[in-house]
Amino acid sequence: MMSSLVKNYIGGQWVLSHSDVLFESLNPATEEVLAQAPLSTAEDVAAAVAAAKAAYDKWRLTPAPRRGEILFRVAEILKERKQQIAELMTREMGKIVAETGGDVQEAIDMAYYMGGEGRRLMGYTAPVEMPNKFGMALRDPVGVVGLITPWNFPIAVPSWKILPALIAGNTIVWKPGEDVPASAAAFAQVFADAGLPPGVLNVVSGAGATGAALVEHPDVRVISFTGSTTTGLDVYTKAARLGKKVTLEMGGKNAIIVMDDANLDLAADAITWSAYGTTGQRCTATSRLIVHRQVKAPLMERLVAKARAIRVGDGLLPETTMGPLVNRRALDKVAGYMDVARAEGAVIVTGGTRSPLAKGFFFEPTLLDNVQAGSRIEQEEIFGPVLAVVAVDSLEEAVRVNNGTAYGLSSSIFTENVNAAFRAIRDITTGIVYINHGTTGAEIQFPFGGTRGTGNGMREAGQAGLTSFTEWKSVYVDFSGRLQRAQIDTDAVLGETSS
Repeated sequence: MMSSLVKNYIGGQWVLSHSDVLFESLNPATEEVLAQAPLSTAEDVAAAVAAAKAAYDKWRLTPAPRRGEILFRVAEILKERKQQIAELMTREMGKIVAETGGDVQEAIDMAYYMGGEGRRLMGYTAPVEMPNKFGMALRDPVGVVGLITPWNFPIAVPSWKILPALIAGNTIVWKPGEDVPASAAAFAQVFADAGLPPGVLNVVSGAGATGAALVEHPDVRVISFTGSTTTGLDVYTKAARLGKKVTLEMGGKNAIIVMDDANLDLAADAITWSAYGTTGQRCTATSRLIVHRQVKAPLMERLVAKARAIRVGDGLLPETTMGPLVNRRALDKVAGYMDVARAEGAVIVTGGTRSPLAKGFFFEPTLLDNVQAGSRIEQEEIFGPVLAVVAVDSLEEAVRVNNGTAYGLSSSIFTENVNAAFRAIRDITTGIVYINHGTTGAEIQFPFGGTRGTGNGMREAGQAGLTSFTEWKSVYVDFSGRLQRAQIDTDAVLGETSS
């Protein structure tokens, strides 16, 4: 297969980088080179920011309903190209086509949702203290925003950032994940074909230095980052020193709790999908199973059978149910954790090895038993098809183990007891809680994000998704025709002073 050269998208044009240094995007199932892209320089970032800045005033003054119409066209084009883009993503990052199709669908849904916000973007009015005076609060765009996104959801995660930023009236410079430059280019082309004006969305490929240049550029007002905790905290620190607004979505160590009254067949299906879907390479993936000791044996029997039935292979093949890890670094990392597991006394019940396939970065679906709460295997984000099982004796212990990590993104509990379910909702300290469902599958109309080391309190999607990309403006209109002064309670002021 001939590889393609991915250019940067700046000011409405596909342009070469100032850098002659290219990196390769490999098909993780075949190890063939799919695309090459430049390691963009600070000069490239500066050019993209300049284009975004030049386009800003015209875009923010475009009526929001008109901006929304462009987003509706984005949705329609994505629907037409869904299969094409899904197959490209599968070739570039590995997950099966059914999952990459869902990735595109998430962007379609978000485009429709945020397009509708063009006729709302709601502020509010409230009573004011003086007669003949009116008060209201409005949302304003912030200016040029910088977006840094990962490789595991090449279309969905960028859509959670790009679409609310656009509908609010901002312009954008986007640095996509290094492993998916071709997928990012295909997404950017959709916006161009939908009629987004030049300079409103700009894309620069690259790695850490490219992202750092974006974070540090003085004309970038907001940084929205999704990726690893280590990189996210570095971004947060740099941006904070420069007084920038930052949204972080980082790691997860998500758990499913299974109580002794659970429907085990339902739980086993959900656990299998949540643990091994996207080869475990999701921030919402289930990497811990916290199971009541009384039902552990029958549940494990079901899970082993399901894990062994998974067909590992190229995600483009219809018989494949789990694709490869994204690259060799990821494969080596997951394999290295098997030594950690053995050293900590965990038992590898099934999997635990690289796939025998001759090519590609494949790892077998893995189930670890006898995992102790507080161990590295139970605490650290492995980001692969590895499920660690912790046995507990009560709901209280299960919730304590669930909450006892540095992360707080997604949790689930399987129980037929409504009282236990509501206690779990109250006591679990993650940003997302599911009852009798896996830890994956967020919907675009609800806030998405986590607590503790997963994020910094900001949320994406839903109405909350506009928060990162808007600022409040309070407006007071006096229509009395004369200057009004607030009445001062002199006695109260004097009383406070004398006391």
